[in-house]
Amino acid sequence: MEDLFRSYWWLLFPLAWFVSIGFSSLLNYRRQRATLKLIETYAQKGEQPPEALLRVLERPIDAETESRAYSSPSGGRNGSLFSLVLFTILAGGFGYAAWANMYDAGDAFLIVAFVMGALAAATGVTLMFGKRPKD
Repeated sequence: MEDLFRSYWWLLFPLAWFVSIGFSSLLNYRRQRATLKLIETYAQKGEQPPEALLRVLERPIDAETESRAYSSPSGGRNGSLFSLVLFTILAGGFGYAAWANMYDAGDAFLIVAFVMGALAAATGVTLMFGKRPKD
């Protein structure tokens, strides 16, 4: 059993991610169910529910966080700029590791550098040609 854990310890991270996303979806489902019950009480009284209450229903049940559920005023461009800088720095770091042949794994570092460079390029294209927020 110890050997199994030693070989596959890294699987704990994706499993924890799946559990956290599932829990978040469950909480969002409960929030929408409670909102529908509240709107039902308004309907039974014959009153119009507040707009803020109706906006809660516009949010998808499987939305992970508040930041992804509602669009930001900047149109998400700050996150893309952060990703561009991050991927560029990672591509440079892995490129250096490939050039220096660190740990005698230069080929592996080169592959990772190309992947990070491709992600940086894709993020840059998205920043340049993506939708711009309307003013």
